[in-house]
Amino acid sequence: MDLPVVVGVDGSEPSLRAVDWAADEAVLRGAPLRLVYASLWERYEGTLLATDLDKPSEQVRAEDIVDTAARRAHHRQPDVKVSTGVLPEEPEYALVRESRTASLLVTGTRGRSGLAETLLGSVSLIVAGHAQCPMVVVRGNHDAQAPTGTHGRVVVGVGEKPAGSAAVRFAYEEARRRGVPVDAVRAWRWPARESTDFPLLAGELTRLHEQQAVEVLEAAFQDAPADVVSHRRVVEGRTRTVLVDASRDADLLVIGAKRRPGHYGLQLGRVAHGVLHHSACPVVIVPERV
Repeated sequence: MDLPVVVGVDGSEPSLRAVDWAADEAVLRGAPLRLVYASLWERYEGTLLATDLDKPSEQVRAEDIVDTAARRAHHRQPDVKVSTGVLPEEPEYALVRESRTASLLVTGTRGRSGLAETLLGSVSLIVAGHAQCPMVVVRGNHDAQAPTGTHGRVVVGVGEKPAGSAAVRFAYEEARRRGVPVDAVRAWRWPARESTDFPLLAGELTRLHEQQAVEVLEAAFQDAPADVVSHRRVVEGRTRTVLVDASRDADLLVIGAKRRPGHYGLQLGRVAHGVLHHSACPVVIVPERV
């Protein structure tokens, strides 16, 4: 059984952009598409019924939202298999649970204004810190259209422990589906505590840190598949700044997020948090088991 691509929908333009993107992705994967709306409407409405419909008014609205999203998905990709779900619970809990049986979880940025769309909604942020499958936050244009692949590359940020990295594997698989190369980026910095007044020593320390970054990239690519073109580069600077800059010329930005068994706090580091708020392209958060 193919695991679905699951999309959280709420009727907003960003969530409809996410539906477009997810419909395209489902076709690439040969997977079904599942559209989910979640809200605690039962708690607030009780037995209040909509006129002539014998349903709570919020339930009527929810069903209209998922029906609209389903029509949009079929318009975008007529052959995609679509199912829907209306769940009377907190959306963050519902989506994290859905992630346990999904191949990919997709949400949009929340907000209709230009300022709001530079920020990530609280639901997406919480889900990104707990999802059990790779999660995509679709950032895009302000014209109600999903971002399309115009740059022809998938960028992956390579972390400290690249061997067996789930994020790197995901980037390769996604690049293979799209027929584009992978651009692997490793940021590095010269720690301030190692500053020195001796230019020759400073130059040697700089080369040392850069070489360490190169070695990390080499380790990440030691099992690279032969059928995917890959490019590697090391960049001096803060990791989140380097990755946000790289996102401007990417169709997809992939980063890993550590998942510690038995830990129930928000498992999302500062780099992932910053990238999710400011990336110029869709971002994939891939769980990395530690």
